[in-house]
Amino acid sequence: MKTCLVVDDSRVIRKVSRHILESLDFTVDEAENGQDALDKCDAGMPDVILLDWNMPVMSGIEFIVKLRERPDGAVPKVVFCTTENDVAHIREAIDAGADEYVMKPFDHETLQIKLQLVGCA
Repeated sequence: MKTCLVVDDSRVIRKVSRHILESLDFTVDEAENGQDALDKCDAGMPDVILLDWNMPVMSGIEFIVKLRERPDGAVPKVVFCTTENDVAHIREAIDAGADEYVMKPFDHETLQIKLQLVGCA
């Protein structure tokens, strides 16, 4: 079974994401900021990370830069899930190491398509 770490400071977004991912047969863990997510990656690297952009403590961009610097940091597919939708933000996310990008709010079908695009659904 594939694993996914949902990184978002919104408990509601984490809950909705968990519901969708579990229906797609993922084992799901959650983190409320980038630092919490790095700690969880230290404990066990997930197959996929759904990553919010704007969070306290450590932003999504800061997290992905630190993740990709690690020896096993290239392993997980990272899908940014955010309200930031301009081309500059998308380019920044991809340049930092994101594999895909999905706009909030997203639904089951949209998330499933994005996970298929990165080879994880």
